[in-house]
Amino acid sequence: MDQMLEHFFGWFGMPSIGLPAVFFSAFISATLIPIGSEPILFGYISINPNFYWAAIATASVGNTLGGMFDWFLGSIARRRFKLLKGPQNGRMKAWLERHGPKVLLLSWLPGFGDPLCIVAGWLNLAWQPCVIYMFIGKLMRYLTMTWLLTLVPESFWHQIGHWLHLI
Repeated sequence: MDQMLEHFFGWFGMPSIGLPAVFFSAFISATLIPIGSEPILFGYISINPNFYWAAIATASVGNTLGGMFDWFLGSIARRRFKLLKGPQNGRMKAWLERHGPKVLLLSWLPGFGDPLCIVAGWLNLAWQPCVIYMFIGKLMRYLTMTWLLTLVPESFWHQIGHWLHLI
């Protein structure tokens, strides 16, 4: 199995450890587990600047699939618990129903995006537009965050590493 994965990553010219870590951290951070994928993405891009676009695309796809996992959980919950009312906030439900899948452009927002994906599944919003809007929002987030992190001087990151080493 290891040889097969090495061959696969080698065929695409990708390192075998970095991009899968970027993908899985992005996927997990899109679920209700509170971790951030930006440090892993930024660290990977800092070490492998030639893979900038591959890393951004990998993180965006992983985060979008994690958001669709949330959507799927919301959809399952709706079918499984038909007797429940669903989202209790009538204004939020009306807002989601009025704007539809476009609101998933906001699915990248911390603390708000993950439940938004679940509610979109609960409301049975069409999954194809949900995927597209989620991907666009998450791609814009990774591009923006990575660009902002590259503006921070490298000496700052070295100082943080020094402080962490002392702890």
